[in-house]
Amino acid sequence: MAAFSIVIICRNEASVIANTLQSLHGLTDDIVVYDNGSTDGTQEVVKKFNVQLHEGNWEGFGKTKNRANSLAKNDWILSLDADEGIDEELKQSLQQWRPENNLTVYTIRFKNFLGNQYLKYGEWRAVPHIRFFNKKVAHWDDAAVHEKVVLPPGAIIKKLKGYVLHKSMKDLSDYASKMVKYAMLNAEKYNSQGKKASWIKLRLSPGFTFFNYYILKGGFLDGYTGYVCARMTAWYTLLKYARLKELQQMGKE
Repeated sequence: MAAFSIVIICRNEASVIANTLQSLHGLTDDIVVYDNGSTDGTQEVVKKFNVQLHEGNWEGFGKTKNRANSLAKNDWILSLDADEGIDEELKQSLQQWRPENNLTVYTIRFKNFLGNQYLKYGEWRAVPHIRFFNKKVAHWDDAAVHEKVVLPPGAIIKKLKGYVLHKSMKDLSDYASKMVKYAMLNAEKYNSQGKKASWIKLRLSPGFTFFNYYILKGGFLDGYTGYVCARMTAWYTLLKYARLKELQQMGKE
């Protein structure tokens, strides 16, 4: 099996990180867990596994992930969050993987869950994300939220078979808390970029968001949970632009 590292950032993920680390057993001898101030026993859980545990300050998603990647001993990186385990098919793909051109990056499809329900449609359908790359030529951007991998010129994008199992939302309370958190972070990001909360964005974007994910992207096929997810995302959109407008008004005072 070719050498690569797995890098995970986390904070207060004691309830999920054990399942994630168990799913990675036997893939590599270099798993880096970069903790950003957990207070719920996450570090004690991590110490039960044969991994490198590091502690560091939170600098936003992009910068923190790059900081964590710098601690990995191998150039090839599988980047995961603490609530992202892998299925057996992806595990086999990684075991069979061999290094190619360093410009190659790999996308992986996600299976997203609300509680124990797999969301097949809507916003949370199995969209692929770039998560496996060579850190010498690719890296995360500096975005505080919704970070992206910056690709080198001439990058070759390929797909790994299998899925990341993303169990981010354990229940509706957890889901709502995360929607508020990400809405605030994105509003701050937009404000720093000079984006404006226009009349259209505030009044029409939430309704279009619901229509897009519930109707156009088939969220209704996930039943009641699909409806809740579409409404949650519409609510997130409203919060994001309302907070952006508030930040703009504060900046004028």
